[in-house]
Order: sequence, then structure tokens, then C-alpha cells
Amino acid sequence: MIVHRNCYGTILLVWLICLPLSFLFLRFIPWALISYTLTIIPMFFMGFVLFFFRVPSRVRVGAENVVTSVADGEVVIIDKVFEPEYINGECIQVSVYMDFFNVHVNYWPIDGEVSYYKYHPGKYMLAYLPKASELNEHTSVAVKSQFGDVFFKQLAGTFARRIVCHAKPGNTVVKSEECGIIKFGSRIDMYLPLDADIKVKIGDLVRGSESIIAELRK
Repeated sequence: MIVHRNCYGTILLVWLICLPLSFLFLRFIPWALISYTLTIIPMFFMGFVLFFFRVPSRVRVGAENVVTSVADGEVVIIDKVFEPEYINGECIQVSVYMDFFNVHVNYWPIDGEVSYYKYHPGKYMLAYLPKASELNEHTSVAVKSQFGDVFFKQLAGTFARRIVCHAKPGNTVVKSEECGIIKFGSRIDMYLPLDADIKVKIGDLVRGSESIIAELRK
């Protein structure tokens, strides 16, 4: 199993807390049933944090005009909205919510060139709330493709206190390659052209790089 390189510090911190706790439980609680039961809890978190920050092997799907999901999770919003930051017009918003059990690595949704990137400090509201898109800490990234622009946001949630994004304006990016990671529960908002053929519905479970979100007009 491969662990994301930007998460080594978080994993080390969890282990430095859990290992001494396990030792204290085993050393100072004389009742074996209680000490071993309590030790299971920090040991579980040590294993879970490795599992949580795993980097799975994913494959590229679809033709060049196909937009794939940036993240694993559940589709929670599909709506026609006005996007004022980059598109400055109406578009289709598709949002994917990631819970604690989803892979939190993010993937480029289409081939193209990074035309815009901005980091926004903000609050840490629950990521599934509609206002989180505007008020929470997030990054904004636009990829200019030959079929149109794909704009997306990586949103922090209540427990997500760090967003990693590899976007640099002018860089060429390849669909299905890693573009960053959000630590703990969070959300991805994708903004697509009005004429995009949306292939998902609310409630669908999607996988980053392997689930088709939409097809852009050729």
C-alpha cells in the first residue's frame, strides 16, 4: 500500500500519541481484559490513518472530451448556478462529498493547461452545507481544455485543516493523474459548461479518475 507523501507528518503525529497510550494502558492497568480492550482503540487509529491516506492505483477512462471525477465520494449537488470567480457566468455545478472512509487523493478531471489557481482562507463549516463553497477554506483551479474550461474547488470541512494542490498556472496536466489531497472530510465542487452532458445524478457514488461526470461538446 502506498501512503501519500504529504501525509507522513500527520501519520507520525497520530502514532506518537497512540503508541505511548498503548504502553500506558498495558503497563499501568492491572486487569488484562480492560488493558487489552483499551489498547485496541489507539492501535485501530494507527492502522486507520495509514488506510485513510492511501494512494490507490487508478486507470484513465473515457475519451478526451470526458470529464472524470476529481474525488471519491457521493454526488450531493447538481445545479445550474452563477459562478462569479472564474467563469463569471452560468454553469452546471456538480459537487462530490468525501466522508472519512473515502480516498482523499484528488485527480485531474481532464487534459489541458492550468489557467487559474487561487487559495482562499476561510471557515471550517460542515463540507456538505451549500454555503461551504463560499465560506470555507478552499482552493480554486481552472483547467483549459480544447473542449472548454473545467473549474473546480477543493473545500476544507470541519476536520479538514490542510489542502494540498499541485496546480501551477501554465502547467500542462493529464487526466487521472494526481492533483492533490484534502485531509479528512471535505468536498469537491466542479463547474462545467451549460451544454455539458452530465452523466451522474444526486446520490451516486463516484471514484476519482474512474467515474465519468460529464461529456463536453466536441
